[in-house]
Amino acid sequence: MIRLYDFRLSGSCHKVRLLLSMLQRDHEVIDVDLLNGDQNQSAFLQVNPLNKVPVLDDDGFVLRDSAAIMVYLAQKYGADEWAPTTPKEHGDIQQWLSFSVNEIFHGVAMARAIVLFERDTDLAEPQALGQKSLKIMEQHLSDHRWLACDRPTLADLACYPYIALAYQGEISMSPYPAVRAWIARVEALPGYVPMPGLPAPG
Repeated sequence: MIRLYDFRLSGSCHKVRLLLSMLQRDHEVIDVDLLNGDQNQSAFLQVNPLNKVPVLDDDGFVLRDSAAIMVYLAQKYGADEWAPTTPKEHGDIQQWLSFSVNEIFHGVAMARAIVLFERDTDLAEPQALGQKSLKIMEQHLSDHRWLACDRPTLADLACYPYIALAYQGEISMSPYPAVRAWIARVEALPGYVPMPGLPAPG
């Protein structure tokens, strides 16, 4: 049995939910209400002492961090469809996984968190970082349909949620037609599942 410790508003959790759905893997979702502090309770800290979600428990093998979880699931259950098969593909995908947890997280994801959860902190800096990330993606996607390997991969699922939720951080997507078209392609993939705020309202 696969168990996913999850928070429904988390884009990082949604990456894993997307992959599990696209791999057609049955799993149990265990809700961790971050807004009420469930992540700081002793029961959850025994699962992940870093008090963060997502966490995957695959028949007793416990793994934290969305990127690590996705790589594990793809290699165990995805065959060649999602997992890289060559060093070049591995590097191509990995650079976007890193982009998702660095540039995207500190930009569009942080801007969204400030607005959505009414945090009393500066919004301009993460918005500027978010715009920079979107410009990089727009340039790449102007002549590529997918982020890596010329096919849908973990790179797309890892970057999709917070990029598609950028509007919740008061970042306009109108200057990025190639990114918008890529978002639509991700949402058209077999097994796509929504989350609160996604797909974005028309």
